[in-house]
Amino acid sequence: MIYENINKLKAEIEKTCYECGRDFTEIKLIAVSKYFGINEILEANRSGIEDFGENRAQELVLKFDKLGNAVIWHFIGTLQKNKVKYAVRCAEFIHSVDSLDLLIEIDKRARLQNKIQKVLFEVKTSYEDTKSGLATEEEVFEIAEESKKLSNINVVGLMTISPLTDDENLIRNSFRSLRILKEKLNHNGFNYKELSMGMTSDFKIAVQEGSTMLRIGSAIFGERDYNKDWRQI
Repeated sequence: MIYENINKLKAEIEKTCYECGRDFTEIKLIAVSKYFGINEILEANRSGIEDFGENRAQELVLKFDKLGNAVIWHFIGTLQKNKVKYAVRCAEFIHSVDSLDLLIEIDKRARLQNKIQKVLFEVKTSYEDTKSGLATEEEVFEIAEESKKLSNINVVGLMTISPLTDDENLIRNSFRSLRILKEKLNHNGFNYKELSMGMTSDFKIAVQEGSTMLRIGSAIFGERDYNKDWRQI
């Protein structure tokens, strides 16, 4: 099933790219493997997926300890400061940097591990209270400037989560605002390449608005069983 799902998904992404004049190879497909086990990850990997995203530090560590660097790990969930050491040990990319304090802690842990940590700034592009992220353009510019002082940080781009709605205009505006913000940053001397935006329900709009990283779970693995004990995967 996973093999078929991935082929179907890649075809849809490629078709969307063709329709909006984009190069399909510009887009990194990240399989969100939260609550899915090692066997599913290996099947997705055999089907051509190299990048996997995890939302929780404990689950990431469990899977990293079994698979190591056989795949590329992305930490995409909310990250608490006391869990930073785990994310830095395992993940090549941390997508969810939403404060300077968190960024400084990541830099500290990366320095201890002699690692340059790739990160993305999470930006809040909707007014939902449940969403986290840097809330204003001013905040993003401030943390971007401060990041230049941190020797073990490599900021590669921006991340957002669209509002939970059926209104495609609101979703599109959310993604478009992130793309415009990246363009403003780059116009001011930064060199950010990545836009991490788009999930199963809205990836086509994300592609149309410039996403370079799609975080896709259920369209690859199917529906999650939230009663599953993640320690047994």
